[in-house]
Amino acid sequence: MTMPVLRSLAPVLAIAAVFGLVATLLDNSYHQLMLTLVLVWACLGLSWNLLSGYTGLVSFGHAAFFGLGAYGTVLAHVHLGLTPWIGIPLSGVLGAAAGLLVGLPTFRLRGHYFALAMLAYPLALLYVFEWLGLQEVSVPMEREAPAAYMQFRDGRVYAWLALGLLIVIIAVTRWVERTRFGMALLAIKQNEAAAEAAGIDTLAWKLRAITLSGAIAGAVGGFYAVILLVVTPAAVFGMLVSAQALTVAMFGGVGTVWGPIIGATILIPVSETLHAELGGMLPGIQGVVYGIAIVAVILVAPEGIYWKLRDRFGRRAKADAAARTAAAPPVPVDGTVQRLPVRRPPPDTAVVLEVRGVSKSFGGLRAVRDVGFEVRRGEILGIIGPNGAGKTTLFNLLNGFLTPDAGRVLVHGADMAGRKPHVLCRAGIGRTFQVMRPFARMTVAENVVIGAYVRAATDGEARRLAADAIARVGLSDVADRVAGGLTTKQLRLMELARALAGKPEILLLDETLAGLGHADVGDVIEVVRRLADEAMTIVIIEHTMQAMVRLVDRFVVLDHGAVLTEGTPDSITRNERVIEAYLGKKWTAHA
Repeated sequence: MTMPVLRSLAPVLAIAAVFGLVATLLDNSYHQLMLTLVLVWACLGLSWNLLSGYTGLVSFGHAAFFGLGAYGTVLAHVHLGLTPWIGIPLSGVLGAAAGLLVGLPTFRLRGHYFALAMLAYPLALLYVFEWLGLQEVSVPMEREAPAAYMQFRDGRVYAWLALGLLIVIIAVTRWVERTRFGMALLAIKQNEAAAEAAGIDTLAWKLRAITLSGAIAGAVGGFYAVILLVVTPAAVFGMLVSAQALTVAMFGGVGTVWGPIIGATILIPVSETLHAELGGMLPGIQGVVYGIAIVAVILVAPEGIYWKLRDRFGRRAKADAAARTAAAPPVPVDGTVQRLPVRRPPPDTAVVLEVRGVSKSFGGLRAVRDVGFEVRRGEILGIIGPNGAGKTTLFNLLNGFLTPDAGRVLVHGADMAGRKPHVLCRAGIGRTFQVMRPFARMTVAENVVIGAYVRAATDGEARRLAADAIARVGLSDVADRVAGGLTTKQLRLMELARALAGKPEILLLDETLAGLGHADVGDVIEVVRRLADEAMTIVIIEHTMQAMVRLVDRFVVLDHGAVLTEGTPDSITRNERVIEAYLGKKWTAHA
């Protein structure tokens, strides 16, 4: 076993040792039950976290999977005589199927609409199970071979079993975190549009996440039913179940394996103790505890205790890195762009992208009107025009974020109009954005690895492709830096590297030079020109005309959504209609 694997297992083994020791030392049945419940709710919190913590889609409906698992295990015991040793895994399968069925329609929704839709499922199941006459189903007591039916006199055995279940779920979660599964989910959480443009099939990965999350919740629900010995709809489908799963994860820290464990260890003993002591006088005291916990964490640590502590302890290192960056010697800025030699147009090569009669309207506004042009291999095509001319809308039509009302987008002769962005990425179209879309909590290397997954068969190959793309744009020295701490130039180059990692044939660059100083503009242009010299086909939107006229081979000028004209830089900068619509006479005087 390698040292990195041993290091990754060390915290898990330490947690297991602590909980195992506590379970062994407890001789009070109430305290044994309390410890078991802490572990159970940590497991359910991890299940919730696997979906909502890693994708950012808040679920109020995990009680649906939990309750189906609980009823599945008990009813299989009552009617089929199945032992919970078999019933609990089957409940996991039931939860997985429910997750897939729930995800297919619900992932069409976004934001609070998704959260409210998820809330409907456990509420509906609560009334369905009451209507079926299953208001209270007891676990049959087995006098002969009780252990075969997971029935033990010593409550510590349940705590040990819950600990074993927790270790398995932690192992699954850690595996997810370290593979493209988890990387894809985190990318979706931090910027779904950028993830889709990088080639990630966001719907498919979200369906995998909710299926696995539902499987874990179903298995945990089956185990919970064995502990309770009696199942009621309110106890397993009620609002408090989903609230507890959500709260322990959010309180401890979303998007990390340790968050739900921290949250359950703190909140479950407090809520259960208060319920035992004050439940008679103050019914619903548990809900009050969870409500206070959510308010407190939103005010003090919006992402949870784990991230608050990690960010605080990591602040000094970030400050040191920022100081080193600030102390770096400045790059001369005078004349960098102006000194670039005029680009020699590529020879007559094959057409790789052809746009025919593309149009798009938003209500009464015709944003793009019958636009057509073609781009050849190795060519740099510049798309220019005044603000509101439809340039970014056109890019979104080429990249699949919008579906054209009419027209065709041909990539190597195949019509790709209306295809999803991840499909177009697989077809060889990479994209950067006007407003930068980094995965801010990831490192530069992790950001670029996301873009490599579309071409890489293995995680190792993805890392190699990412390292090559990072080197091509000159960011190897900051590959381990977190993206949230990069300069504007570094972020622009990182987005470019992320697109390059997918080995595209065509790059769509949306205002890649925006926000850059003169020296930084020159550096980025040099990178773009090197790519074109390697036969990369580039379509770029940009307003920095002094740089564009020395960068591109040909211009397409848009005005009011339509093609005003197209031609070489020399002809475009002298075109009276272009000067009147976009450049202005002052630009001509200083050109």
